Amino acid sequence: MEYYDFFIYGTAAALVFPQLFFPGGDPAIAAIASFATFGVAYIARPLGGLVMGHFGDRLGCKNVLLVTLMIMGLASLAIGVLPTFDSIGIWTTVLLVVARLAQGFSAGAESAGASSLTIEHSPEGRRGFFTSFVMMGYAAGMVLSTVVFIPIAALPEEDLMSWGWRIPFLLSIFVLAIAFYVRTKLDETPSSRRRWPRPARSRSCPPVRC
Repeated sequence: MEYYDFFIYGTAAALVFPQLFFPGGDPAIAAIASFATFGVAYIARPLGGLVMGHFGDRLGCKNVLLVTLMIMGLASLAIGVLPTFDSIGIWTTVLLVVARLAQGFSAGAESAGASSLTIEHSPEGRRGFFTSFVMMGYAAGMVLSTVVFIPIAALPEEDLMSWGWRIPFLLSIFVLAIAFYVRTKLDETPSSRRRWPRPARSRSCPPVRC
């Protein structure tokens, strides 16, 4: 579900962002600039894996995955309500790049955290098989983002450019809610539980009244 948020940007960057955030001049230059903002996320991905992987070792993978989920969801919602170039000029491009960097940072952290959590929860001798579902999740998110955009792209151009393109990003609130619920139900990884064992219950007798 988090990669649904990550990949809807790519479809929007091809369909509508050149006209909304890079208007004027050569359409080819506008398309290149739009895809450049798509690509900046891949610059932030290694940084997300390094930083959040560090904190995952200390705070636990489950906690870090909740944080990365919030970063991705809020960045996608921010893109969905972002004013266009006609409203605030170059600032909308700056905010778009910042939101895309946040998505890339989250996606990089997600790859490391989800793989680590899956490996540690997998039974002995089946770790490769179980971890393959993480990669399937990336592909499923990409397919879902494309499917959601099919009816949106069929809207009349005026509706698509005014409000239609925002719908897939605003749907992130439901994606965020479902994924947050699922992740709160996950158990922490065994290595994290060993690092921070629960305090033992006191077996002392209750105080005796005189």
